[in-house]
Amino acid sequence: MASKPEGRFRALLWATVIFVVVFVCLQFVRPELTNPPVTAELQAPPAVKQVLKNSCYNCHSNETKLPWFDKVVPAYWVVSSDVNEARKHLNFSEMGKLPAAQQKAFLFEAVNMIQLGAMPLPSYLRIHPGAKVTPEELAVLRDYLTAPPPDQNATKAASAENAADVEYGKWIHESQPEGAAAMEVKPEFNGVAYIPDYKNWKVISSTDRFDNHTLREILGNDVAVKAIAENHINPWPDGTMFAKVAWAQSQPDENGVVKTGAFVQVELMIKDAKKYASTEGWGFGRWRGTDLKPYGKDANFQNECTTCHAPMAKNDYAYTMPMGGQQ
Repeated sequence: MASKPEGRFRALLWATVIFVVVFVCLQFVRPELTNPPVTAELQAPPAVKQVLKNSCYNCHSNETKLPWFDKVVPAYWVVSSDVNEARKHLNFSEMGKLPAAQQKAFLFEAVNMIQLGAMPLPSYLRIHPGAKVTPEELAVLRDYLTAPPPDQNATKAASAENAADVEYGKWIHESQPEGAAAMEVKPEFNGVAYIPDYKNWKVISSTDRFDNHTLREILGNDVAVKAIAENHINPWPDGTMFAKVAWAQSQPDENGVVKTGAFVQVELMIKDAKKYASTEGWGFGRWRGTDLKPYGKDANFQNECTTCHAPMAKNDYAYTMPMGGQQ
């Protein structure tokens, strides 16, 4: 009859053998993770692409290179799932087919997430510290995105400014001439309706995009303004509505003052935790140009919105904090 120490040793040995066998067998359970051909890589200077290759390409491109420890199951399961999901949101190997301005817009959102510390993912950096974007590398990306203002002579600039002033005046007062039928604006592809009354909401903040020279004003409806006054903004209550209006920036005048130029777009963000549960409790809409054309080709456009706002999950997905004194 085996002694107790011998019995424990045999049990431990069998447990080890079973663990090794199961571990080896699991290595053959490998979800597909391939590197499709690079069909249209992001068009950017070598210095910019080098930063992206070092910190972003392993998840957001068709040039994924896994270190040995990421090839071992169960780590491989997590990595393969993350890479396939990341490519759906942003793939630097396929961005080159887009217009240059749109490529820069996607890159701006990526840089914004890097600045917020949301990308690369903190959990990824713990295992892959070499992917961290240094302040110097971040400066390279920002410098690339900071486009110079358009080269215009004084006559053209004055003409454009006058036209923009007229357009802004129409926006402030009404979108249609007196007596004309109201413009029929189609809802977004996800069903979010255009709300023309947003022009009467209160301004709660403003932002600017250094990459494409636009000025943005954020307006809130009565529910939003009341929530601000009561400091009930995390989470925002159902019924909260924001409108973010974007205009092109004018050239600075002799005093350095920058004015709004041509109207670019308006975006709506509507809180309803149940109705919009699949998009973090918010309904998103965007209408571009003076004809207010709904953005995107189908309801999947809202994935851009949720991805962009994901870093602000701790602030109920709202980026811009309201200015003080909103009553």
